[in-house]
Amino acid sequence: MNPRRPDLLAAGAATVTVVLWASAFVSIRSAGAEYSPGALALGRLLAGVVTLGAICLVRREGPPPRAAWPGILVSGILWFGFYMVALNWGEQQVDAGTAALVVNIGPILIALLGARILGDALPPRLLAGMAVSFAGAVAVGLSMSGEGKSSVLGVALCLLAAVTYAGGVVAQNSALGAASALQVTTYGCLVGAVVCLPFAGQLVHEAADAPVSATLNMVYLGVFPTALAFTTWAYALARTTAGRMGATTYAVPALVVLMSWLALGEVPGLLTLAGGVLCLAGVAVSRSRSRAAAAGPRPAKATGSA
Repeated sequence: MNPRRPDLLAAGAATVTVVLWASAFVSIRSAGAEYSPGALALGRLLAGVVTLGAICLVRREGPPPRAAWPGILVSGILWFGFYMVALNWGEQQVDAGTAALVVNIGPILIALLGARILGDALPPRLLAGMAVSFAGAVAVGLSMSGEGKSSVLGVALCLLAAVTYAGGVVAQNSALGAASALQVTTYGCLVGAVVCLPFAGQLVHEAADAPVSATLNMVYLGVFPTALAFTTWAYALARTTAGRMGATTYAVPALVVLMSWLALGEVPGLLTLAGGVLCLAGVAVSRSRSRAAAAGPRPAKATGSA
């Protein structure tokens, strides 16, 4: 077997994740016009639970072991539950640029929490890459700020989304030491859906009046950016550190710019393009290894824990 095959598979899984998460922004813009934040989050999670449950049945995947449940519960509540509602709500209160700037502190928090709680290393290349990518995210955010619509509530909600995202990733990382990526994702999604059940009445009411296109976008969000992308994320996270995976998500703003250009006809300006290039360059730097590290012995790693 090619010794680099696990690294290539993990990189491929991470690529699938960031592409699908980038596509989610385009779908949310459509579905969010017809569905309220909580209803959209619940509908997305229910579609994800049905998809993941079907996959588990086909693969005969049982419940995760008891040791994985603390991480699954925390990640389900924070990331699958509060994060999705807070982000949907926050993006209704602030312009896209402000939301992008605030939410993009998430990868920085992931690296810091991973180092503090999981003992992950913070190599210079990771820190340098994150700095470059964050500069790119700032450029993209500033270029996307249209009328400057903003509110204290909106900024607070986006900040809450960033914090819950970071906490959820670190908690999920710990769960992956005892359960498979599919188990952690499926039951995390189920926990998130339970957290969002108070919005069930809104979902039923709004689904009755929403156009088919908005509902299909909500289902798409549940099947692909949630069920598939969160599983590929967990697979990749189990084979690297939380900090490196968090840095990888800085590619999302660049891909959103490209997808908006192709799907919505929104032609990006020079500042937007420059920011997107910086985001991708920073990801490349953060995921690279020095020649000494590449040539030296590398310990086997079954999970994302250091």
